[in-house]
Amino acid sequence: MELGSSDDTKATFSLADEDHTLANSVRFALNQDPRVTFCGYSIPHPSEARVNIRVQTTGDPAKEVLKDALQDLMGMAQHVRTTFDKAVVDFKTSEPVKAMNIKP
Repeated sequence: MELGSSDDTKATFSLADEDHTLANSVRFALNQDPRVTFCGYSIPHPSEARVNIRVQTTGDPAKEVLKDALQDLMGMAQHVRTTFDKAVVDFKTSEPVKAMNIKP
């Protein structure tokens, strides 16, 4: 998080060892929050595994809004995983699979 700012409604967070995959997902989650007035991310240099995420809010601390967005993102990922796992089980136990003699 950037230091030296007395306004906690805006901040830039730097995440090491990350790339577009996480940064774009976090940006999406942040943009779903009505408390966010701006968010975006940048990668300082292609050879550096780091992303900077900028968050500006309507009044809540940017750090708390980012934390909430990350928790929401974890919930979305868990939902996708559960849905995928169920679909795999449903597919493996379906009649066409048994008829084709495919072993699960």
